Amino acid sequence: MRVEHHDELEVIIVRAFAGKTAQQVVDSLEAAQIANARMNTVSEFLDHPQLAARRKWQDVESPVGPLRALVPPFGFDDVRPRMGPIPALGEHTDQVLGGLAGLSEKEIAALREKKVIG
Repeated sequence: MRVEHHDELEVIIVRAFAGKTAQQVVDSLEAAQIANARMNTVSEFLDHPQLAARRKWQDVESPVGPLRALVPPFGFDDVRPRMGPIPALGEHTDQVLGGLAGLSEKEIAALREKKVIG
């Protein structure tokens, strides 16, 4: 029924939490034992202490210099995933189109001439 009455409920909820900080809203929901989660800003996500504590950041090389990259969220405690350098734009184009897609050098050159690829 909450889906059917979404618009009316939204007005009630917005009115109830208007003027409160995000923490006050979370505290109210927790006190009422209502499941909730607060959405972090991008900055809050990037600086989240759990990501640092669990060593979820790793520097990787890129064409513009080292960048901080998030380690994939899956894996084993004793195995770190391979985090190779970020390739430059077009760095592997010939390998992908030639080796994997089976295009000839002539076909790849024609794509470049037509500006389909860089």
